[in-house]
Amino acid sequence: MYSHGSESLIKQAREIQDSELQKFYSRLVKLLQGKELGYETVDSLQRLHLILSANKYIRTLPPELQKRLQSLLSSPAEQFQVLSSAVLRETLPPAAHSGNYSQENIVQLNSHAAALLLSQAGSRADVSSLCSQLLRGLESRQSEGPTNSLTHTLPILNTILTHNLECLTEDHVTLLSKKLVDWLRYASILQGGGASSGGFFTGPRSRQPVPIAELDGTVSGDFFTVLCVGQSFTEDQWMNVFSFSALRHWLLTYHSVSNGNGTADTAHRLQLSLSLSHSHSFSNDDRSEVDGSVVSMVSVTSSSSRLLPPKERLREKSFQYCQRLIEQSDRKAHKKSDADLQKACLVEAVCILDCVCEEDASLVFRAFPCIKALFGRLSSDLSFARVLLPIAQFYLNHGEMAAVDCGSVWALVFARFPAELFNDPFLAHELLRFLRLNLESLQLRVPQYTHSFPNLLKFLAWDSPAVVDDFVDLLPSLVTAGTAVELLHTLLDLPCLSATLVLQVRSTCLPISEQSGRGLLSLDAFRSPSFRGLFLFLLRGEAGSGDTIDRLSTLHELLVETADWPRVVQCAQTVPVLLHIFFNTVITVADEKLLAHLILVMLERSSLLLNIPKYNKEIHRVFSSHLLRLCKLHPSLVMDQSHELLEFSGATANVYSKEELYTHVVWVLGEYLSVSCDSRCSVTLITSCFEALEAVLFEITSSAPPPGTDCPAPRVVTTLMSALAKLASRSHDLIPRVSLFLSKLRTVTRGGSVAWCSDEEDLVAIVTRGEELWSLLKAPGVAQSVLTPPAHVTTPQWHRDTNVALPLRLRTLTNLTHSH
Repeated sequence: MYSHGSESLIKQAREIQDSELQKFYSRLVKLLQGKELGYETVDSLQRLHLILSANKYIRTLPPELQKRLQSLLSSPAEQFQVLSSAVLRETLPPAAHSGNYSQENIVQLNSHAAALLLSQAGSRADVSSLCSQLLRGLESRQSEGPTNSLTHTLPILNTILTHNLECLTEDHVTLLSKKLVDWLRYASILQGGGASSGGFFTGPRSRQPVPIAELDGTVSGDFFTVLCVGQSFTEDQWMNVFSFSALRHWLLTYHSVSNGNGTADTAHRLQLSLSLSHSHSFSNDDRSEVDGSVVSMVSVTSSSSRLLPPKERLREKSFQYCQRLIEQSDRKAHKKSDADLQKACLVEAVCILDCVCEEDASLVFRAFPCIKALFGRLSSDLSFARVLLPIAQFYLNHGEMAAVDCGSVWALVFARFPAELFNDPFLAHELLRFLRLNLESLQLRVPQYTHSFPNLLKFLAWDSPAVVDDFVDLLPSLVTAGTAVELLHTLLDLPCLSATLVLQVRSTCLPISEQSGRGLLSLDAFRSPSFRGLFLFLLRGEAGSGDTIDRLSTLHELLVETADWPRVVQCAQTVPVLLHIFFNTVITVADEKLLAHLILVMLERSSLLLNIPKYNKEIHRVFSSHLLRLCKLHPSLVMDQSHELLEFSGATANVYSKEELYTHVVWVLGEYLSVSCDSRCSVTLITSCFEALEAVLFEITSSAPPPGTDCPAPRVVTTLMSALAKLASRSHDLIPRVSLFLSKLRTVTRGGSVAWCSDEEDLVAIVTRGEELWSLLKAPGVAQSVLTPPAHVTTPQWHRDTNVALPLRLRTLTNLTHSH
């Protein structure tokens, strides 16, 4: 955890004596009284922070030191702001000042002081008091306080609203909405300071105000936004930036404040809906006639804006601001950082438009032309993928209302993004988050969603650890009756898809002409036209082209060298988890015919898996548990797939290569192949199954296992014996054959060790089980009742049945025991 030196310092800080600590306090106070604060002061403040933070008890500083540290919060050097704030966070606030936030402190606020005030609020009342003081501070003119006070007020207000929205009143909402309108729409259009005209006599009077510029260098012809540039900015321009950053959060939260005039506001909005539809141009008639640097002095607005209540007016100005940002984003930025800023602002602008359209449906028809044009401009450039996702959200939320065709949007989101940007971790996170947040809407409105799983699973195949949690949530929504079979094949082929994606990237990055681009057989196969179809199937974009491919074994041979690649191994580790989710979901949507098909797929694919260490065993374990579950829910499935199950159980090789699955298949046949489970079951079928299992049991107990394989597990042998006994109890003609085998088994094992069982204890357990079954089969009627008891016996409820005497006896015995 810590180095030896660090542990020593922490120990010293914890064991410091109170007398020594008081001396240290006095020395620090003297240092803070000096005119210049140097390295010694910094070192002492760091030591004080260590002493306070290393102790589990909160200390109270001497009043003089507390006062000096509080004054240090307004130091021009940010280093001292950070240190004093960190120290004060570790102390209790003075009792006299708890919850007492003076206007002087609020005016002198900076980010560190604001965070400290919030952290030391002892109750909701303290937070409410701080919030009220901050909001009152917003009403003050710029000349009444330092120029940087407002820029720190809005972020801390935003933090308070995140954690304690209850402290707001409707008056607060009105005030903050008005201020946001002023800052967003009426910030100064001139740069801060001034530009010199040059010359020898240059001075303050010769400096002329310079208008702000656009990112392409042209003079801005409209109101200031976050995408305007200049040599320096005025405070109201900085507040414009801060306001835009906090705007979406404010729009999403201010509705939670109790509003007594909600009905009146709604009626007013309906009355003005017609006039608002004609007031969305970027004209200057809505601009203040005075200098916008004093944001509280706006006096002239358009007729429609003056009619609106504060919330509605903020919504309208937010709409105009975002439309202007979208227009500005079409300008060619000279710097890469400015181009990145354009993308970030586009994301935020579209999200805000989505918010305001959710609040006021009349804005949807005004917003869609702009959004549609933006999509048309960006859709061909995948570098704007993270901008296009909010646009897709807008289409999903409002496309149906506006009656627009969303097909091109979903083709981009579900086809091009996963196919071409599967290796972009940021897009993967945002796209999968988009899907998780909109699952219900996507399932109802976007038919392409459920058929896009071959593409979406590329994110999982490429970076399984990062996105597996997302797919745990998404996978159930992709399981339908129409996609279940293909989805099961696709999940089993995920390691192959992972290897194929790695080969695709390497093929692109390493041309054939380069030496490093050759030498991998799998890469050569990926480039070969002969095998191109196999890889193209794995890379398909949507479901429906077929459940799987015929040459899976060939594909696995081509990818054999990829079995130890990290991405492939990580991907293989997630498959069992997803298979459990798949089977848990499919039983809720599938009929018996589909479930019978899935059992067939499990049997077929148990031998068609990429050979990754431990992967096959894990898949067989999953298949086994869910085969048991499916047959327990629907015993008739055993009859539906009896031919395939008999064929699987009759192959001796499966005993050694698929022990887990083979054992469960045999158990299922012995348990559910009976007339009581399905009337279609016949004596002929029971005899066929008996003969197949008998042949396997005889073969594995009469010879040594094949070279390179272990002895059959005792569980396989005992399960085979039990299955034979169960089948014989249903067809008494078979009992002599089982009894003969069991008696021979006992005779053979008396001679000592056998070739097919290396452990003596296991052999004893097998023989004991054989003797139990042999004893039962001597009484056929009893054997059937014991080996395959009816349901009312396995799940008895005699203690609840009022028609029998057992409940009365239990109650009598209970009364007798309790009376003493």
